[in-house]
Amino acid sequence: MREVLFVQGGGPDVHAQWDVHLVESLRRALGAAYEVRYPPMPDEEDPRLDTWVPAIARELARLRPGAVVVGHSVGGTVLLHALADAPPTLGAIVLLAAPYIGEGGWESEEIAPLADLAARLPAGVPVLLYHGDADAEVPVAHVDRYAAALPGARVRRLAGRDHQLDDDLSEVARDLRALFPSRA
Repeated sequence: MREVLFVQGGGPDVHAQWDVHLVESLRRALGAAYEVRYPPMPDEEDPRLDTWVPAIARELARLRPGAVVVGHSVGGTVLLHALADAPPTLGAIVLLAAPYIGEGGWESEEIAPLADLAARLPAGVPVLLYHGDADAEVPVAHVDRYAAALPGARVRRLAGRDHQLDDDLSEVARDLRALFPSRA
């Protein structure tokens, strides 16, 4: 069974009322061959590197080699910082509607841009980027910034989809199943 760690986005009640629908969609679409873990992040309404990176690092340490990590929104941005600090052995990295911090993206006093992002992530690990073109929270141009920073990343712009990707991660599941075909 392949493990999937899903890191939620930030904001009030995101874990229980918003991103849970993304997780349920992913679980349904992936099926029994995948175990999707969805731990709550501390102080979800105020995502900060000093609280979220250690929480994510603890979750990463529990994963078996070949696991998939998925980060939604600011959870994806913070996930990259956690992976850059201590890259584990992963099967894939998936970002969903993640804000890009740096030139051409958002500015943040708390989160520094990772200019050498591609070099700091685990070598040879596929990176999959998904963004809805109707996202009113994080402009779809952010996925282009990530694509430029992560050469070789697979980019999917999802037509008509909002920041929550309309609670449908069927494309993500299809792409993961293609990356990791069943041995059955």
